[in-house]
Amino acid sequence: MRPPALHSTTVLAVRKGGLTAMGADGQVTLGQTVVKADACKLRRLSEGRVLVGFAGASGDAFALLERFEEELRRHNDRLLRAATELARSWRTDRVLRRLESMLLASDGERLLILSGSGDVIEPEEGVAGIGSGGAYATAAARALLRHTALAPRAVVEASLGIAAELCIYTNAHLTVEEVGG
Repeated sequence: MRPPALHSTTVLAVRKGGLTAMGADGQVTLGQTVVKADACKLRRLSEGRVLVGFAGASGDAFALLERFEEELRRHNDRLLRAATELARSWRTDRVLRRLESMLLASDGERLLILSGSGDVIEPEEGVAGIGSGGAYATAAARALLRHTALAPRAVVEASLGIAAELCIYTNAHLTVEEVGG
């Protein structure tokens, strides 16, 4: 018998003018039950210069974050190079390729989506969302950026609030941090 599916997380990042705001909800769901409402799904790496959000299996994400921090050290905090090396290892390493998670990473200048299939994507319009409610939050953020003058942090907060209204795996207990600027 398979264990119940673990669903959780909406992570959203908005980059504008050298500043990135990244936020995540706090809900973790096991099967049909909310088991935690205030989880923190954001981490700072490289002495706070890189902000990373994760979606998927948390144990897998923590293993990837450790590896990512090693790559950042190896490549003198060059985000794109470290992300490319992590994605390559993630796709080809026998142990790493079984890890089920996605990452958003930013140093304020760049915003990247990383996946286990070897993807390193710099999204259009400086907006990226991952996790269960990621598409809802991304759509809301794009609309807000196109039609308002809100700062990145306000866009992230409003967009995650909208995602929480639509996605049953997303709650309104938010953590939002900024990097760059």
